Amino acid sequence: MSAKLEAYCVKCQKNREMMDSEKVKIPIKGGQTRPAWKGVCAVCGTGIHLFITK
Repeated sequence: MSAKLEAYCVKCQKNREMMDSEKVKIPIKGGQTRPAWKGVCAVCGTGIHLFITK
């Protein structure tokens, strides 16, 4: 992914750049899935995700 993605990091409590991002489908209620970007915080290494809007 060439564009820089930013997502909220719960540990840092700030929006941080996402490293090693990959597109995934996260399960939600009702047996459906929702597309999202999943990666790690560039500062602290905590796992973060960003839902993709329609």
